Amino acid sequence: MTNLTFKQLRYFEALARHGHFGHAAESCSISQPALSVQIRELEQALGTLLFDRGARQVRLTGFGEEFAPRVRDILRAVDELGDLARASQGGLVGRLRIGVIPTIAPYLLPAIISNLTALNADLDIRVRETLTPRLIQELADGRLDTAIVALPVSEPGLSEVALFSENFLLVRPQADCDMPPPSRDALRDMRLLLLEEGHCLRDQALSFCDIQPNQPQEGLDGSSLSTLVQMVGVGIGVTLIPEMAVPALAGSAPVCVSRFADPQPSRTIGMVWRETSPLARQLTQIAQVVRRSAQTLRAAQGLQTPPGANNSPA
Repeated sequence: MTNLTFKQLRYFEALARHGHFGHAAESCSISQPALSVQIRELEQALGTLLFDRGARQVRLTGFGEEFAPRVRDILRAVDELGDLARASQGGLVGRLRIGVIPTIAPYLLPAIISNLTALNADLDIRVRETLTPRLIQELADGRLDTAIVALPVSEPGLSEVALFSENFLLVRPQADCDMPPPSRDALRDMRLLLLEEGHCLRDQALSFCDIQPNQPQEGLDGSSLSTLVQMVGVGIGVTLIPEMAVPALAGSAPVCVSRFADPQPSRTIGMVWRETSPLARQLTQIAQVVRRSAQTLRAAQGLQTPPGANNSPA
C-alpha cells in the first residue's frame, strides 16, 4: 500500500462527517472535484471503497466505519503536536477554537473576544455556536480547543471549570405584570414556551417545573430565546430566560420580567476541554478572562451572582 497523506485523511474525515461532497469540500475550502479526486486516490491506495455514493448523500462502507475512528485519532494526535508547540511558547498565541452554546453566545461572546484580543491582538479566535452535545463531540474529535457550556457535562476525558452562576427569570405578557410570579406548581399548569430539544436550557426549565422531558407540551418549541420572547409578547404563553439575556430581549416585545421566589432556578456556566490537551494551562488563563468578562457584564447590568446556584445538567 502506498503512503497515505495527511491531506487525504483530513478530506476523508470531512466527508465522513458531512456525508455530502459539496458540504465537505466547502468545509475544507477546496473545490468539490478536488475533494473527489483525493478521496478516490485514498480508496485506490487502500484497495477498497470507503464510501457508498448515492444521488444526494454518501455513506461510509463497513470498512469506512472501522477506518473513521482511527483517522480521527490520528488527526487529533497531530493537532495536539501543534498544540504542544504552541503551549511551549507560554502565552496565548495562535489559533483558538472556542465553542459556545446559543443561550450564551449573543450576550457574553462580544465581551470575551474583546478581552482576549486586548491580551493578544494576534490571537486567531474561531467561534463555533451550537448545542452542547455537538460541542462535546467536536471537543472529543479535536475540532475545538474548549467550549463554554452549562455544567455539569460529566463527560469522561473532559476537564470542567465552573465560572459563574446566574438565575432564570420569568417572562410574561405585559398584561400580567401586576400579578405575583407563579409558583413552581402553578407554572406547570401554564403554557410554557421552550427551546427545541437539544438545548440544555430546555431541560433546565423542565427540571425546575418538575416536568418530565418526554411529557407532551402544548406550546412552542423555538430555536432562539428571541423567538420565545416575541411569542410571549403576543400572548401565546410564558417562558424562562437567563439573566444575561434580559437587557437584550426584554425591550424587544411587550413583556414583563419577574424573579421567582427563592430558591430561584439557576444554572452554572463553565468551560470544558480535553484532559489531554497540551493547552490546559493556557485554557485555564482563558477561563479567567471569561469569568472576568461575565463579572463585568453582570456589573453593568446591575446583577448579583446568585448564592448556592443549582447545577442543572446540560
